[in-house]
Amino acid sequence: MNIEVSPSPIPNSTEASLSTALLNKDADLSRLVEKVSTVKSKGWLQELKDNAANWVRHSTLPTKNDEEWRFTDVSALRQFDFNLETNNSISPDSAPFTAISDTRLVFVNGVFVKELSAIADLPEGVVVSNLASLPELDGELVKEYLTQAEGAREVFTALNTAGMSDVAVIWLSRNVVVETPIHLVFITAGNQIISQPRCLIVAKTGSEVTLVEEFINSGTEKEQDKEIYLNNAVTEIWVDENAGVNHTRIERDSVEAFHIGKTAVTQARNSRYTCNAITLGGKLSRHNLEILQTGEQTETTLNGLTIITGNQLSDTHSALALNYPHSNSNQLQKNIIADKAHGVFNGKIFVPKPAQLTDASQLNRNLLLSPQARVDTKPQLEITADNVKCAHGATVSQLEDDEIFYLQSRGVDENSARHLLINAFAAEIINKIPVPSLRQNLTQTVNRF
Repeated sequence: MNIEVSPSPIPNSTEASLSTALLNKDADLSRLVEKVSTVKSKGWLQELKDNAANWVRHSTLPTKNDEEWRFTDVSALRQFDFNLETNNSISPDSAPFTAISDTRLVFVNGVFVKELSAIADLPEGVVVSNLASLPELDGELVKEYLTQAEGAREVFTALNTAGMSDVAVIWLSRNVVVETPIHLVFITAGNQIISQPRCLIVAKTGSEVTLVEEFINSGTEKEQDKEIYLNNAVTEIWVDENAGVNHTRIERDSVEAFHIGKTAVTQARNSRYTCNAITLGGKLSRHNLEILQTGEQTETTLNGLTIITGNQLSDTHSALALNYPHSNSNQLQKNIIADKAHGVFNGKIFVPKPAQLTDASQLNRNLLLSPQARVDTKPQLEITADNVKCAHGATVSQLEDDEIFYLQSRGVDENSARHLLINAFAAEIINKIPVPSLRQNLTQTVNRF
Protein backbone atom coordinates (compact mmCIF):
# COMPACT_ATOMS: atom_id res chain seq x y z
CA MET A 1 0.00 0.00 0.00
CA ASN A 2 1.05 3.61 -0.36
CA ILE A 3 1.40 5.40 2.94
CA GLU A 4 1.29 9.17 2.88
CA VAL A 5 3.56 10.97 5.26
CA SER A 6 4.01 14.54 6.39
CA PRO A 7 6.94 16.09 8.22
CA SER A 8 6.97 15.50 11.95
CA PRO A 9 5.46 18.60 13.59
CA ILE A 10 7.55 18.24 16.74
CA PRO A 11 11.05 16.96 15.99
CA ASN A 12 13.27 16.07 18.91
CA SER A 13 15.47 18.82 20.25
CA THR A 14 19.05 19.00 19.05
CA GLU A 15 21.15 16.15 20.45
CA ALA A 16 23.03 17.41 23.49
CA SER A 17 26.78 17.25 23.56
CA LEU A 18 27.58 14.52 26.07
CA SER A 19 30.92 14.47 27.83
CA THR A 20 32.65 11.11 28.03
CA ALA A 21 33.34 11.95 31.66
CA LEU A 22 29.63 11.38 32.32
CA LEU A 23 29.53 8.00 30.59
CA ASN A 24 27.91 5.24 32.69
CA LYS A 25 26.87 7.59 35.50
CA ASP A 26 24.59 4.92 36.95
CA ALA A 27 26.17 1.46 37.08
CA ASP A 28 22.86 -0.40 37.49
CA LEU A 29 21.26 1.49 34.62
CA SER A 30 24.30 0.94 32.41
CA ARG A 31 24.22 -2.81 33.04
CA LEU A 32 20.51 -2.86 32.17
CA VAL A 33 20.97 -1.00 28.90
CA GLU A 34 23.76 -3.39 27.91
CA LYS A 35 21.41 -6.34 28.41
CA VAL A 36 18.53 -4.89 26.40
CA SER A 37 20.83 -3.79 23.58
CA THR A 38 21.97 -7.30 22.66
CA VAL A 39 19.32 -7.72 19.93
CA LYS A 40 20.65 -5.92 16.85
CA SER A 41 18.59 -4.31 14.09
CA LYS A 42 19.39 -2.92 10.67
CA GLY A 43 19.90 0.54 9.26
CA TRP A 44 17.97 3.47 10.70
CA LEU A 45 16.42 1.42 13.52
CA GLN A 46 19.82 0.45 14.90
CA GLU A 47 20.91 4.08 14.70
CA LEU A 48 17.90 5.13 16.78
CA LYS A 49 18.70 2.42 19.32
CA ASP A 50 22.38 3.36 19.55
CA ASN A 51 21.56 7.03 20.14
CA ALA A 52 19.04 6.13 22.85
CA ALA A 53 21.47 3.72 24.54
CA ASN A 54 24.11 6.46 24.60
CA TRP A 55 21.61 8.80 26.25
CA VAL A 56 20.72 6.23 28.91
CA ARG A 57 24.40 5.67 29.72
CA HIS A 58 24.64 9.37 30.57
CA SER A 59 21.51 9.28 32.75
CA THR A 60 20.55 8.04 36.20
CA LEU A 61 17.44 6.43 37.61
CA PRO A 62 15.13 9.05 39.12
CA THR A 63 15.11 9.39 42.89
CA LYS A 64 12.71 10.83 45.45
CA ASN A 65 14.80 14.00 45.32
CA ASP A 66 13.41 14.61 41.82
CA GLU A 67 10.19 16.59 42.08
CA GLU A 68 8.38 14.43 39.51
CA TRP A 69 9.26 11.24 41.42
CA ARG A 70 9.15 12.33 45.05
CA PHE A 71 6.25 10.02 45.95
CA THR A 72 7.40 7.10 43.79
CA ASP A 73 10.61 5.41 44.85
CA VAL A 74 12.05 3.23 42.05
CA SER A 75 15.23 2.36 43.98
CA ALA A 76 13.81 -1.15 44.53
CA LEU A 77 14.67 -1.83 40.87
CA ARG A 78 18.32 -1.98 41.93
CA GLN A 79 17.66 -5.08 44.01
CA PHE A 80 17.00 -7.28 40.98
CA ASP A 81 19.13 -8.53 38.13
CA PHE A 82 16.60 -8.22 35.30
CA ASN A 83 17.44 -10.14 32.15
CA LEU A 84 16.13 -10.09 28.60
CA GLU A 85 13.88 -13.05 27.81
CA THR A 86 12.80 -13.80 24.24
CA ASN A 87 10.88 -16.99 25.02
CA ASN A 88 7.35 -16.71 23.64
CA SER A 89 6.18 -20.29 23.97
CA ILE A 90 2.52 -19.79 24.91
CA SER A 91 0.06 -22.01 23.10
CA PRO A 92 -3.26 -20.65 21.83
CA ASP A 93 -5.07 -23.04 24.19
CA SER A 94 -3.40 -21.50 27.26
CA ALA A 95 -3.43 -17.86 26.20
CA PRO A 96 -4.10 -15.72 29.32
CA PHE A 97 -6.29 -13.11 27.61
CA THR A 98 -9.88 -12.89 26.44
CA ALA A 99 -10.30 -12.02 22.78
CA ILE A 100 -12.45 -8.92 22.40
CA SER A 101 -11.98 -8.43 18.66
CA ASP A 102 -11.14 -10.32 15.47
CA THR A 103 -8.24 -7.93 15.00
CA ARG A 104 -5.39 -8.23 17.47
CA LEU A 105 -1.62 -8.26 17.77
CA VAL A 106 -0.07 -10.32 20.56
CA PHE A 107 3.46 -9.94 21.87
CA VAL A 108 5.09 -12.14 24.52
CA ASN A 109 8.10 -10.59 26.25
CA GLY A 110 8.22 -8.04 23.45
CA VAL A 111 8.28 -10.69 20.70
CA PHE A 112 5.46 -10.83 18.15
CA VAL A 113 3.54 -14.14 18.24
CA LYS A 114 1.73 -14.79 14.98
CA GLU A 115 -0.09 -17.87 16.31
CA LEU A 116 -1.85 -15.82 19.01
CA SER A 117 -2.58 -12.85 16.76
CA ALA A 118 -5.48 -12.44 14.34
CA ILE A 119 -6.16 -9.94 11.62
CA ALA A 120 -9.64 -10.04 10.14
CA ASP A 121 -10.79 -8.20 7.02
CA LEU A 122 -9.75 -4.60 7.43
CA PRO A 123 -10.69 -1.60 5.30
CA GLU A 124 -8.31 -0.69 2.53
CA GLY A 125 -5.71 1.74 3.78
CA VAL A 126 -5.29 0.18 7.24
CA VAL A 127 -2.08 -1.48 8.40
CA VAL A 128 -2.10 -3.61 11.57
CA SER A 129 1.26 -5.32 11.87
CA ASN A 130 4.50 -5.65 13.74
CA LEU A 131 7.34 -3.52 12.41
CA ALA A 132 9.49 -6.49 11.39
CA SER A 133 6.75 -7.75 9.03
CA LEU A 134 6.16 -4.43 7.26
CA PRO A 135 7.25 -4.08 3.64
CA GLU A 136 10.49 -2.15 3.32
CA LEU A 137 8.81 0.99 1.95
CA ASP A 138 6.26 1.16 4.75
CA GLY A 139 8.98 0.54 7.34
CA GLU A 140 11.00 3.43 5.98
CA LEU A 141 7.99 5.77 6.28
CA VAL A 142 7.29 4.66 9.86
CA LYS A 143 10.63 6.11 10.93
CA GLU A 144 9.20 9.60 10.35
CA TYR A 145 7.11 9.03 13.48
CA LEU A 146 8.84 6.38 15.58
CA THR A 147 10.62 7.93 18.63
CA GLN A 148 9.74 11.44 17.39
CA ALA A 149 7.18 12.28 20.09
CA GLU A 150 8.08 14.86 22.69
CA GLY A 151 9.77 13.38 25.76
CA ALA A 152 11.84 10.77 23.92
CA ARG A 153 14.85 11.54 26.13
CA GLU A 154 13.13 10.64 29.42
CA VAL A 155 15.25 7.85 30.89
CA PHE A 156 12.71 5.00 30.82
CA THR A 157 11.52 6.00 27.34
CA ALA A 158 15.10 6.05 26.08
CA LEU A 159 15.73 2.66 27.70
CA ASN A 160 12.76 1.26 25.79
CA THR A 161 14.12 2.70 22.54
CA ALA A 162 17.59 1.30 23.22
CA GLY A 163 16.18 -2.22 23.49
CA MET A 164 13.54 -1.93 20.76
CA SER A 165 13.48 -5.07 18.61
CA ASP A 166 9.91 -4.90 17.31
CA VAL A 167 6.95 -2.53 17.38
CA ALA A 168 3.18 -2.90 17.16
CA VAL A 169 2.22 -0.62 14.26
CA ILE A 170 -1.26 0.65 13.44
CA TRP A 171 -1.52 2.98 10.44
CA LEU A 172 -4.75 4.51 9.15
CA SER A 173 -4.75 6.31 5.82
CA ARG A 174 -6.88 9.37 5.09
CA ASN A 175 -10.61 9.17 5.87
CA VAL A 176 -10.52 5.48 6.87
CA VAL A 177 -12.90 4.49 9.69
CA VAL A 178 -12.28 1.17 11.46
CA GLU A 179 -15.58 0.00 12.92
CA THR A 180 -14.31 -2.82 15.18
CA PRO A 181 -11.76 -2.30 17.98
CA ILE A 182 -8.11 -3.26 17.50
CA HIS A 183 -6.72 -5.25 20.43
CA LEU A 184 -3.03 -5.03 21.37
CA VAL A 185 -1.98 -7.63 23.94
CA PHE A 186 1.40 -7.58 25.70
CA ILE A 187 2.10 -10.66 27.82
CA THR A 188 5.01 -10.96 30.22
CA ALA A 189 6.14 -14.52 30.95
CA GLY A 190 8.95 -15.27 33.38
CA ASN A 191 10.61 -14.14 36.57
CA GLN A 192 13.16 -11.31 37.00
CA ILE A 193 13.01 -10.35 33.33
CA ILE A 194 12.58 -7.04 31.56
CA SER A 195 9.92 -6.65 28.87
CA GLN A 196 9.71 -3.50 26.74
CA PRO A 197 6.53 -3.29 24.64
CA ARG A 198 6.41 -0.58 21.99
CA CYS A 199 3.43 0.76 20.00
CA LEU A 200 3.12 3.26 17.19
CA ILE A 201 -0.33 4.47 16.12
CA VAL A 202 -0.69 6.94 13.25
CA ALA A 203 -4.18 8.18 12.38
CA LYS A 204 -4.07 10.29 9.22
CA THR A 205 -6.53 13.06 8.33
CA GLY A 206 -10.19 12.15 8.84
CA SER A 207 -9.56 8.61 10.10
CA GLU A 208 -11.05 7.01 13.23
CA VAL A 209 -10.16 3.96 15.33
CA THR A 210 -10.92 2.32 18.68
CA LEU A 211 -7.88 0.79 20.30
CA VAL A 212 -7.54 -1.49 23.36
CA GLU A 213 -4.05 -1.90 24.77
CA GLU A 214 -3.66 -4.58 27.46
CA PHE A 215 -0.68 -5.53 29.64
CA ILE A 216 -1.03 -8.90 31.39
CA ASN A 217 0.94 -11.66 33.07
CA SER A 218 1.08 -15.20 31.71
CA GLY A 219 0.59 -17.06 34.99
CA THR A 220 -2.39 -17.98 37.10
CA GLU A 221 -3.47 -15.65 39.91
CA LYS A 222 -1.44 -17.76 42.38
CA GLU A 223 1.67 -17.64 40.17
CA GLN A 224 1.32 -13.90 39.68
CA ASP A 225 2.05 -13.37 43.37
CA LYS A 226 5.56 -14.72 42.80
CA GLU A 227 6.59 -13.27 39.45
CA ILE A 228 8.83 -10.22 39.67
CA TYR A 229 9.66 -8.40 36.46
CA LEU A 230 10.00 -4.95 34.90
CA ASN A 231 7.52 -3.97 32.21
CA ASN A 232 8.73 -0.77 30.54
CA ALA A 233 6.16 0.21 27.89
CA VAL A 234 5.99 3.11 25.42
CA THR A 235 3.09 4.03 23.13
CA GLU A 236 3.27 6.88 20.61
CA ILE A 237 0.02 8.11 19.08
CA TRP A 238 -0.18 10.66 16.25
CA VAL A 239 -3.67 12.06 15.58
CA ASP A 240 -3.78 14.09 12.40
CA GLU A 241 -6.26 16.82 11.45
CA ASN A 242 -9.91 15.87 12.04
CA ALA A 243 -8.94 12.32 13.06
CA GLY A 244 -10.17 10.49 16.16
CA VAL A 245 -8.59 7.85 18.42
CA ASN A 246 -10.46 6.21 21.31
CA HIS A 247 -7.80 4.47 23.39
CA THR A 248 -8.39 2.11 26.31
CA ARG A 249 -5.29 1.09 28.28
CA ILE A 250 -5.51 -1.74 30.84
CA GLU A 251 -2.63 -2.71 33.12
CA ARG A 252 -3.02 -6.10 34.83
CA ASP A 253 0.59 -7.00 35.64
CA SER A 254 1.69 -9.32 38.44
CA VAL A 255 1.16 -7.80 41.88
CA GLU A 256 4.92 -8.15 42.46
CA ALA A 257 5.92 -6.53 39.16
CA PHE A 258 7.21 -3.08 38.24
CA HIS A 259 5.33 -1.30 35.47
CA ILE A 260 6.57 1.96 33.94
CA GLY A 261 4.37 3.14 31.07
CA LYS A 262 4.50 6.13 28.72
CA THR A 263 1.69 7.26 26.42
CA ALA A 264 2.77 10.17 24.23
CA VAL A 265 0.02 11.72 22.10
CA THR A 266 0.37 14.42 19.46
CA GLN A 267 -2.89 16.07 18.39
CA ALA A 268 -3.25 18.13 15.24
CA ARG A 269 -6.00 20.64 14.42
CA ASN A 270 -9.63 19.52 14.99
CA SER A 271 -8.52 16.10 16.24
CA ARG A 272 -10.14 14.03 18.98
CA TYR A 273 -8.38 11.78 21.48
CA THR A 274 -9.88 9.80 24.37
CA CYS A 275 -7.90 7.73 26.86
CA ASN A 276 -9.55 5.31 29.31
CA ALA A 277 -6.69 4.15 31.56
CA ILE A 278 -7.39 1.27 33.98
CA THR A 279 -4.67 0.32 36.47
CA LEU A 280 -5.04 -2.86 38.52
CA GLY A 281 -1.69 -4.65 38.83
CA GLY A 282 1.92 -4.07 39.76
CA LYS A 283 3.65 -3.69 43.07
CA LEU A 284 4.84 -0.37 41.68
CA SER A 285 3.19 1.10 38.61
CA ARG A 286 3.46 4.45 36.95
CA HIS A 287 1.71 5.81 33.86
CA ASN A 288 3.09 8.96 32.25
CA LEU A 289 0.40 10.39 29.95
CA GLU A 290 1.63 13.28 27.83
CA ILE A 291 -0.55 15.16 25.35
CA LEU A 292 0.86 17.79 22.98
CA GLN A 293 -1.51 19.97 20.96
CA THR A 294 -0.12 21.13 17.60
CA GLY A 295 -3.23 22.83 16.22
CA GLU A 296 -6.39 24.58 17.36
CA GLN A 297 -9.85 23.20 18.23
CA THR A 298 -8.73 19.86 19.63
CA GLU A 299 -10.82 17.69 21.94
CA THR A 300 -9.08 15.65 24.65
CA THR A 301 -10.81 13.36 27.15
CA LEU A 302 -8.79 11.58 29.83
CA ASN A 303 -10.56 9.04 32.05
CA GLY A 304 -8.64 7.02 34.63
CA LEU A 305 -9.48 4.35 37.20
CA THR A 306 -6.92 2.88 39.61
CA ILE A 307 -7.82 0.04 41.98
CA ILE A 308 -5.03 -1.05 44.33
CA THR A 309 -4.72 -3.01 47.55
CA GLY A 310 -2.11 -4.62 49.79
CA ASN A 311 1.17 -2.68 49.52
CA GLN A 312 0.72 -1.59 45.91
CA LEU A 313 1.82 1.85 44.74
CA SER A 314 0.23 3.36 41.64
CA ASP A 315 1.28 6.71 40.18
CA THR A 316 -0.53 8.58 37.41
CA HIS A 317 1.34 11.56 35.96
CA SER A 318 -0.32 13.49 33.16
CA ALA A 319 0.77 16.58 31.25
CA LEU A 320 -1.50 18.31 28.75
CA ALA A 321 0.02 21.14 26.71
CA LEU A 322 -2.72 23.24 25.07
CA ASN A 323 -0.79 25.61 22.85
CA TYR A 324 -3.55 26.77 20.49
CA PRO A 325 -6.99 28.41 20.91
CA HIS A 326 -10.47 26.88 21.02
CA SER A 327 -9.40 23.60 22.60
CA ASN A 328 -11.52 21.49 24.93
CA SER A 329 -10.21 19.01 27.50
CA ASN A 330 -11.81 17.05 30.33
CA GLN A 331 -9.90 14.83 32.77
CA LEU A 332 -11.39 12.63 35.50
CA GLN A 333 -9.09 10.35 37.50
CA LYS A 334 -10.61 8.04 40.14
CA ASN A 335 -8.62 5.99 42.64
CA ILE A 336 -9.90 3.21 44.91
CA ILE A 337 -7.27 2.46 47.55
CA ALA A 338 -7.45 -0.30 50.18
CA ASP A 339 -5.22 -1.78 52.90
CA LYS A 340 -1.80 -0.04 52.93
CA ALA A 341 -1.78 0.85 49.27
CA HIS A 342 -0.55 4.25 48.07
CA GLY A 343 -2.01 6.21 45.19
CA VAL A 344 -0.36 9.18 43.48
CA PHE A 345 -1.87 11.64 41.02
CA ASN A 346 -0.09 14.61 39.47
CA GLY A 347 -1.94 16.21 36.59
CA LYS A 348 -0.69 19.30 34.77
CA ILE A 349 -2.51 21.42 32.22
CA PHE A 350 -0.53 24.15 30.50
CA VAL A 351 -2.50 27.01 28.90
CA PRO A 352 -0.06 29.61 27.49
CA LYS A 353 -1.10 33.01 26.17
CA PRO A 354 -1.84 31.89 22.56
CA ALA A 355 -4.39 29.33 23.84
CA GLN A 356 -7.31 31.75 24.16
CA LEU A 357 -10.87 30.43 24.53
CA THR A 358 -9.65 27.15 26.00
CA ASP A 359 -12.07 25.10 28.11
CA ALA A 360 -10.18 22.70 30.39
CA SER A 361 -11.29 20.81 33.48
CA GLN A 362 -9.47 18.37 35.73
CA LEU A 363 -10.75 16.39 38.73
CA ASN A 364 -9.17 13.69 40.88
CA ARG A 365 -11.52 11.74 43.18
CA ASN A 366 -10.14 9.25 45.71
CA LEU A 367 -11.92 6.61 47.78
CA LEU A 368 -9.89 5.29 50.74
CA LEU A 369 -11.14 1.98 52.11
CA SER A 370 -8.88 1.64 55.17
CA PRO A 371 -7.18 3.94 57.71
CA GLN A 372 -3.76 2.95 56.32
CA ALA A 373 -4.61 3.75 52.69
CA ARG A 374 -2.82 6.85 51.39
CA VAL A 375 -3.07 9.20 48.45
CA ASP A 376 -0.94 12.14 47.31
CA THR A 377 -2.78 14.29 44.80
CA LYS A 378 -1.68 17.41 42.98
CA PRO A 379 -3.88 18.72 40.16
CA GLN A 380 -2.22 21.71 38.48
CA LEU A 381 -3.24 24.45 36.09
CA GLU A 382 -0.60 26.79 34.64
CA ILE A 383 -2.47 29.53 32.81
CA THR A 384 -1.16 32.69 31.18
CA ALA A 385 -4.05 33.12 28.71
CA ASP A 386 -6.69 35.57 29.97
CA ASN A 387 -9.81 34.41 28.11
CA VAL A 388 -10.27 30.80 29.20
CA LYS A 389 -12.59 28.58 31.21
CA CYS A 390 -10.51 26.27 33.39
CA ALA A 391 -11.16 24.37 36.62
CA HIS A 392 -9.39 21.75 38.70
CA GLY A 393 -9.88 19.97 41.99
CA ALA A 394 -9.39 16.88 44.13
CA THR A 395 -11.48 15.04 46.72
CA VAL A 396 -10.51 12.38 49.25
CA SER A 397 -13.27 10.43 51.01
CA GLN A 398 -14.23 7.16 52.64
CA LEU A 399 -17.41 5.11 52.46
CA GLU A 400 -19.99 7.03 54.44
CA ASP A 401 -21.61 5.24 57.38
CA ASP A 402 -24.96 6.85 56.71
CA GLU A 403 -24.94 5.59 53.10
CA ILE A 404 -24.21 2.05 54.28
CA PHE A 405 -26.89 2.36 56.94
CA TYR A 406 -29.40 3.60 54.35
CA LEU A 407 -28.84 0.49 52.21
CA GLN A 408 -28.97 -1.78 55.27
CA SER A 409 -32.30 -0.25 56.25
CA ARG A 410 -33.62 -1.49 52.90
CA GLY A 411 -32.54 -5.08 53.41
CA VAL A 412 -29.01 -4.99 51.99
CA ASP A 413 -26.34 -6.57 54.21
CA GLU A 414 -23.29 -4.50 55.13
CA ASN A 415 -20.84 -6.28 52.81
CA SER A 416 -23.17 -5.99 49.82
CA ALA A 417 -23.80 -2.33 50.65
CA ARG A 418 -20.06 -1.62 50.58
CA HIS A 419 -19.73 -3.35 47.20
CA LEU A 420 -22.65 -1.40 45.77
CA LEU A 421 -21.04 1.90 46.75
CA ILE A 422 -17.62 0.88 45.40
CA ASN A 423 -19.17 -0.30 42.13
CA ALA A 424 -21.06 2.97 41.75
CA PHE A 425 -17.83 4.92 42.27
CA ALA A 426 -16.00 2.90 39.60
CA ALA A 427 -18.88 2.69 37.13
CA GLU A 428 -18.53 6.31 36.03
CA ILE A 429 -15.20 5.41 34.38
CA ILE A 430 -15.94 1.83 33.32
CA ASN A 431 -19.14 2.84 31.51
CA LYS A 432 -17.12 5.14 29.24
CA ILE A 433 -15.21 2.21 27.71
CA PRO A 434 -16.63 1.58 24.21
CA VAL A 435 -16.25 -2.24 24.24
CA PRO A 436 -19.21 -3.96 26.01
CA SER A 437 -17.39 -7.23 26.80
CA LEU A 438 -14.54 -5.26 28.37
CA ARG A 439 -16.95 -3.22 30.48
CA GLN A 440 -18.51 -6.43 31.77
CA ASN A 441 -15.11 -7.96 32.56
CA LEU A 442 -13.96 -4.89 34.49
CA THR A 443 -17.24 -4.73 36.42
CA GLN A 444 -16.66 -8.32 37.52
CA THR A 445 -13.14 -7.36 38.62
CA VAL A 446 -14.52 -4.55 40.77
CA ASN A 447 -17.11 -6.94 42.26
CA ARG A 448 -14.26 -9.15 43.52
CA PHE A 449 -12.50 -6.24 45.16
